[in-house]
Amino acid sequence: MKTTTRASAPPPNVATGRSPSNRPMRRVAAASLIGTTIEYYDFFIFGTAAALVFGTVFFPALGPAAGTLAALATFGVAFVARPFGSILFGHFGDRVGRKATLVTTLLLMGVATLAIGLLPTAASIGVAAPILLIVLRLCQGLAVGGEWAGAVLLTAEYAPKAKRGMYALFPQLGPSLAFVLASGTFLITSLTMTDEQFMAYGWRIPFIASVILVMVGLYIRMNIEETPAFKNVTSQNDVAKVPLFEVAKGQPREVLLAAGSITMLFAFFYMGVTYLTNYGTTVLELPRQTVLSIGILAGFCFAATTVWSAIYSDRIGRRRVTVIANGLAVVWSLALFPILNIGTPLAFAVGVSVTLGIVGAAYGPAGAFLPELFRSRYRYTGAGVAYNLAGVLGGAVPPLFAAWLVASFGSYSIGVYLAAMALFSLVCTFKLRETRNSDLTS
Repeated sequence: MKTTTRASAPPPNVATGRSPSNRPMRRVAAASLIGTTIEYYDFFIFGTAAALVFGTVFFPALGPAAGTLAALATFGVAFVARPFGSILFGHFGDRVGRKATLVTTLLLMGVATLAIGLLPTAASIGVAAPILLIVLRLCQGLAVGGEWAGAVLLTAEYAPKAKRGMYALFPQLGPSLAFVLASGTFLITSLTMTDEQFMAYGWRIPFIASVILVMVGLYIRMNIEETPAFKNVTSQNDVAKVPLFEVAKGQPREVLLAAGSITMLFAFFYMGVTYLTNYGTTVLELPRQTVLSIGILAGFCFAATTVWSAIYSDRIGRRRVTVIANGLAVVWSLALFPILNIGTPLAFAVGVSVTLGIVGAAYGPAGAFLPELFRSRYRYTGAGVAYNLAGVLGGAVPPLFAAWLVASFGSYSIGVYLAAMALFSLVCTFKLRETRNSDLTS
């Protein structure tokens, strides 16, 4: 078959080692960045609303403390759904293709998020309101569970080997930008409305406005090519029949160790964006606008360290950068709450910004690290399951335990708990192989 050299053609097979043309690579990078930003924006506005609003709106009968705990529990429900989303969408991503699967996850997230923005409160429909909220949150969890692996595969499987970490950082920037957008949207609505207006309808605006972002994301994703690695799998008739069974049989060690290696970043991240938002407004009694403004600053710190660590992983390796991040996390965990409990806005800003900065240091290389661990025929499933198992361990459990730990042992106990999780991730990372020079066509 004659090979075309036009700029619009898909890049050459990554096995050749040649750099893809800039135009397709820019399109792929934009599609992965915008898609993950939208998905995680939708995911995070739920977390911000759970910390600030949902306890009052959907669980008023439980009282302020129990209502907030119930609202944070609905946030954690999505983490239970995320592994199932990675299995479901990983199956189709490994069998049908990365592109079609990513379009589906974006649609599911968009519909669920819009429905949350239109959902009647407990005062209107009683107990049906929190039940529907949980169902829609499960849908969000399924969508984001299938999103991450497909987005990072989109860039990693296109990118030249020597720059894979750099290109794989684009989907990794999505969560940090989404957190900035979510905090910014809630900040604007809270600044332009009274507390009564914000509680009555203002919190709905970020959910409903996300429809615009979803439409943009769908347009971009529907105009990209399938990845060279998946085309290679289909051309050789090497498509996995049941990807989950194959990865469980062929690489169970990699799934478990990869999940363990990134558990810390989930624990730090969701403590930073959800629990600490609530901690700042209720325990430290900082103004809501101050807490949200600090969240925006911390989001930029997260983005900066994500970029640095992803690019640097091309030089010294994914494993080494991840080890450094987890080692820093062990130390910082023990200092976090003593700093936060100083109680000033500056102390809160330092605490949240450094926490999310460490998350970025671990998150940057993960976009290349996890895909490089698994074979092409079940890579979507393997990377997705590992990523979302870590999400359950690190994202769902700590925010729920945090309130109990503070009440029973004081805030310093949360730091000890986070340090233990960081140490666990450090050990798991040491047991993984370096993947920087892996061939993603095999």
